[in-house]
Amino acid sequence: MTPLAPQALARELADLRARIAQGAKVVAAIRESEIEISLTPKDEVWRSDPVALYRYRPVVERPLAVPVLICYALIGRYQMVDLERERSFVGKLLAAGLDVYVIDWGKPKRAQRWHGFDDYVNGYLEDCIAAVRGRAGVPAVNLLGICQGGVFSLCYAALHPDKVKNLILTVTPVDFHADSGRRVPGSGYMNLWTRAAREADVDLMVEAWGNYPGPLVGFAFLMMNPVYNIAKYSTDLVRIADDPEKLKGFLRMERWIADRPDHPGELLREWLRDLYIHNRLAKGDFEFGGRRVDLGRVTMPVLNVYAAEDVIVPPPCSRGLAGRCGTGDYSEIEVPGGHIGTFVGNKAQRILAPAIVDWIRRRT
Repeated sequence: MTPLAPQALARELADLRARIAQGAKVVAAIRESEIEISLTPKDEVWRSDPVALYRYRPVVERPLAVPVLICYALIGRYQMVDLERERSFVGKLLAAGLDVYVIDWGKPKRAQRWHGFDDYVNGYLEDCIAAVRGRAGVPAVNLLGICQGGVFSLCYAALHPDKVKNLILTVTPVDFHADSGRRVPGSGYMNLWTRAAREADVDLMVEAWGNYPGPLVGFAFLMMNPVYNIAKYSTDLVRIADDPEKLKGFLRMERWIADRPDHPGELLREWLRDLYIHNRLAKGDFEFGGRRVDLGRVTMPVLNVYAAEDVIVPPPCSRGLAGRCGTGDYSEIEVPGGHIGTFVGNKAQRILAPAIVDWIRRRT
């Protein structure tokens, strides 16, 4: 690498100082209200323990009769689907005439320490679907699951197929070992780390922590790409410091990242032991609540969306659903970018919502 000449280096340093100085002024001028997230109007229609069900206010006179229920993961907050007005997945669904509900899992407390898959799938999710069905007067809903919420949705559809009209899964792991033996980025970091663990390690962690602290969940994700995350808070941040709109977008994302809830202990044990270590969902021997999750009972239309560069849920792990369902109407869509970029990336934004809306309308 050719070193910079003294004059060029001086110009670079002067430009850096100017950017930092301007950035400080931009930050000082930003009001708290300007970095609020999840601003699409909605109303709470049901609540139990920390879990709430919201209905977004329709923006068309006659929304589609069969509502869409969004089921997000517990390892993050549902606001990702409505991060900001310009990048709101929910806003695009509403504008296209869909009737949209979302589950807010809230922030689990000590009382949720022993809650597992049965509590979340046959308990909270079942109750939310019953509330949506009752309000809309329909026998079944369009269920849209995201990541861990996609696993909940898939399990629910297998256990209660008569209550799901269409199933949409996004960046959802199904075959947790499908990336085994592949080189990064084909392999997911979380998959690699967890496959190296033993059941005893998982048990010890859950017994020690109870509910697993949200900040530690966030730290695990940061360690997937530590170099990028260092640059994000240094060189990348300086590069946008004098651009108010880009800086606000950065701060909104950081606000979402920082709001990381604790993860229920028993659910984490089942998640890591049964799915990551033993891959029981793909093998067909995953059980909870006294029933086996038989993917052959997923007979409704299924749309499976995966991200091309996802290192949290690699494409092979999502695409492992193909051939395992009992439906004759199975489709896949690849979107560019990574796991979170599926919902906030500019390229994926242009693909995801329109494709889902078109797919639902052709089946409703």
